[in-house]
Amino acid sequence: MDQLERTVGLVRDTLGPDLVGTYLHGSAVLGGLVPASDLDVLAVARRSLSDRRRRSLLAGLLEISGLTPAVRPVELTVVVRSEVRPWRFPPTGDFLHGEWLRAEYEAGHVPRPGPMPDLALVLTAVLAGDHPLTGPRPAEVLDPVPHADLVRASVAGVPALLAELEDDTRNVLLTLARVWTTLVTGGIESKDAAADWALARLPPEHRPVLEHARNLYLTSHYRDETWSDGLRARVRPHVEHVLAEIDALRHPGP
Repeated sequence: MDQLERTVGLVRDTLGPDLVGTYLHGSAVLGGLVPASDLDVLAVARRSLSDRRRRSLLAGLLEISGLTPAVRPVELTVVVRSEVRPWRFPPTGDFLHGEWLRAEYEAGHVPRPGPMPDLALVLTAVLAGDHPLTGPRPAEVLDPVPHADLVRASVAGVPALLAELEDDTRNVLLTLARVWTTLVTGGIESKDAAADWALARLPPEHRPVLEHARNLYLTSHYRDETWSDGLRARVRPHVEHVLAEIDALRHPGP
């Protein structure tokens, strides 16, 4: 049984009749999985998870998810339907599992409900991908996210993203390209498609770092990521240019 089947089975068995549906989104739907892609799943529930269900779901995910070439990271988001329909911002997420939080989980932290602005992006991607794994089509379960809230969610995570620039360069550059793309187009693109969109609009001096990040994304696992000193020196100027483009879209002049 593959990871996706195990994940869906775990969610179904844990939530039982409280499960409305599960939905695949992210790279698997947008353009195909690449070496370092997560398996991104949204689960919609009828009510908030009990403490017992939270611990059971987390324990199962820690066994299913991983960060090796043979085992993909599983990002699972659980939302309560009444918290996102009718839509309001910021939305509340009920449960979130991602490999970047593994150390917290293994130290005893259990995901709890709380504001989750990124849900605006997740729900938009789920609706666009229209890929139910169980349950009705997403448009029957979720409301569309207004463009203004999609913009708010896109830019809300930029400060935290920038804090990871040195340690997670590839992902930060591609995510900033995606933010820029979303602000202009109103859609959620795959990381390589967002990079292609941004590369067509960047001055020549700011293209090499994004081209390298795109190539790493398409061909390499995170552990194989390398940057030459020359490219590394061009990362900050590239980021400053993209941030200026994003800021100009958020605060257009007269």
